[in-house]
Amino acid sequence: MNTNQTVEKLKSLRLNAMAQLYQHYIKNNQHNDTTVDKYIALLADHEWEERQNIKIQRLITQGAFRQKASIVEVDFTSSRNLDKNMFKRLATLSFIAKKENIIITGSSGVGKSYLAQAIGHEACLMGLKSKYYIAARLFGTLKLARIDGTYGKELKKLQKLDLLILDDFGLQGFDNYAREALMDIIEDRYNLKSTIVSSQIPVASWYELIGEGTIADAILDRLVNSSHRIELTGESLRKTILTTE
Repeated sequence: MNTNQTVEKLKSLRLNAMAQLYQHYIKNNQHNDTTVDKYIALLADHEWEERQNIKIQRLITQGAFRQKASIVEVDFTSSRNLDKNMFKRLATLSFIAKKENIIITGSSGVGKSYLAQAIGHEACLMGLKSKYYIAARLFGTLKLARIDGTYGKELKKLQKLDLLILDDFGLQGFDNYAREALMDIIEDRYNLKSTIVSSQIPVASWYELIGEGTIADAILDRLVNSSHRIELTGESLRKTILTTE
């Protein structure tokens, strides 16, 4: 048996992890210590795990998160009205299976973005497509897409996401382009995919914020009524960090 030829054939089939483990077992004469079926299973499992890890890393990179946020590192000790049991339930991602949304509101620095990105990161670990956007920048991109004729293509990209995160929602006023883009996004995802919206603006003020009563009604009806609400309170966590340093 020509080991080198076998390794090269595995690599040509893009079974690189399998080739690596096979080469390791041959070199250390470990392949004789197990049955053929178990040996094949080991090789297959190693290749599968490697591909899963590559897929997860690709999803995390494509997620464009600003922070390395993690569910296990969420702070439940600070006084900011974060219900631990509720958040843990959301962290199971059952809301994505149910095509539901999450709205996180609160003043600057209370951790809205971190919570949203922690859930987004968890979705990537579970093999789901998640992507983070600052809302105003996304609307600006879509405005330019209307001009160059790629608007429909950009909307399809958003529609394919299992979880869309819109951060800093409402920090900039809505013009006609932003209103229509938000309506198109929410309409495309309604009862099909999940969205997380993070905002310093209370939900009660969103109607006035969006403007154009008919469009605002349609957006809020599709977004708010199918959402879990997290309303954070308290002082900025950034101030707390600076004080303790």
